[in-house]
Amino acid sequence: MNHSSHDQSWQPTASIENLRHRARILAQIREFFAERQVMEVDTPCLASAPVTDPHLANFSTKWLSPDSSQVQTLYLQTSPEYAMKRLLCSGSGSIYQLGKAFRNEESGRYHNAEFTMLEWYRVDFDHWQLMDEIEQLLAHIMPCPKAIRISYQEAFIKHLGIDPLTTSMEQLKHKCDELGYDNITRDETQSDTLLQLLFSHHIEPAFDTTTPCFVYHFPASQAALARLNPEDERVAERFELYWGGIELANGFHELSDPIEQAQRFAQDNLLRSQSGIPEAQIDKRFLQALHAGLPDCAGVALGVDRLIMLATNSSHIEQVIPFTTHKA
Repeated sequence: MNHSSHDQSWQPTASIENLRHRARILAQIREFFAERQVMEVDTPCLASAPVTDPHLANFSTKWLSPDSSQVQTLYLQTSPEYAMKRLLCSGSGSIYQLGKAFRNEESGRYHNAEFTMLEWYRVDFDHWQLMDEIEQLLAHIMPCPKAIRISYQEAFIKHLGIDPLTTSMEQLKHKCDELGYDNITRDETQSDTLLQLLFSHHIEPAFDTTTPCFVYHFPASQAALARLNPEDERVAERFELYWGGIELANGFHELSDPIEQAQRFAQDNLLRSQSGIPEAQIDKRFLQALHAGLPDCAGVALGVDRLIMLATNSSHIEQVIPFTTHKA
């Protein structure tokens, strides 16, 4: 007797119509880069080192190689960034990748543990030129009004009346307390945690959902892999793109200094330690590549599933991917 005859969990979460739309968008993305002679690359999903970012969690697995008695831990990539930059350092020229990325501990309306990421790097571009190209890509896929651009500092002043580059920790806590977060601020020691709280709960929701919005020049303490602005080193040449209430992309004018990059990895591990998270192994091959020389370039990671949500007017990521992790 078949006990599972009424079990419908084998079926996809997305409609076949949405999956056809998804296929068209993937083809349009490849068409966009082919027209610009940007080479598609396909780097490994498994990496020998995790990311150090304390806000990201890798999946890990064990490799039982027939050529070695040693068992090696490998990590599913949270982004193809390090491998793609190794190609850039090897002289690839501008490249893009359309493939899977994986983030543990993430699930929700806009999150699936396994997701599709579009990441591309343009040699001799800065972050302003890359924002222009992102707008062109969006317009290639769907009707797209001209994007708004606002600095991180301007956004805080406009929507919360505080300057994130000069406000003291005490003033930040006072603002958070005014907004009802006194239970969070009481023991918090990191100003970036409070800035991110205010940004995600009071600035992001204030953006016009009908128009793409680039937020640029994040604080230097949130630079990630972006270079600092030479005219104001309080900010990094990093931007994020929001549209329809969704964070769609995160881009940088890329940091190429291997010494500064190593210092940022060490700072990440210090924050991990202070937060009670195990320190992460640093990707030495990536640092070796930076020592060889990363060409001047700008790069961005764009959430393809989220883009398809916008294009299909979907309210949940499960409506645009065949099977969520819960139904894998």
